[in-house]
Amino acid sequence: MELLVIGYGNTLRRDDAVGPKAAEAIAALDLPGVRALACALLTPELADPLAQARAVVFVDASVDAPRQVQLRKLAPATSSQIMAHAADPATLLALARDVFGHVPEAWLLTIPAEDLGIGETLSELAGRGLARAVEEIKHLAKGL
Repeated sequence: MELLVIGYGNTLRRDDAVGPKAAEAIAALDLPGVRALACALLTPELADPLAQARAVVFVDASVDAPRQVQLRKLAPATSSQIMAHAADPATLLALARDVFGHVPEAWLLTIPAEDLGIGETLSELAGRGLARAVEEIKHLAKGL
């Protein structure tokens, strides 16, 4: 697997679902060498598929970022110790390194969110961000 896309967030909290929706959109494209996973939380079990990938993109909603899609390079945390029920992307990268001996090249792609209320539809802002995020991921996949 060349590229792993992990979209995470709560699918019942409107714009917070944009990460899983991005992963589902990428999976539907059936791009060669690309695997996409949609999940509610980043759990330790994700370290195994992470360690098998050449590169990974974590996709999440962001309420405190600029109102545009942002793609930032990620490095593993110094420790792989997970202190709660879920991890963050850097800690998962460290866990893949410490348990499986491989850290893929990694990015965090954030999509602007404005409505985290109960519901299953995206705001217009998140919907536009979702479309842009899918294009960013497709472009990244071509470059690998």
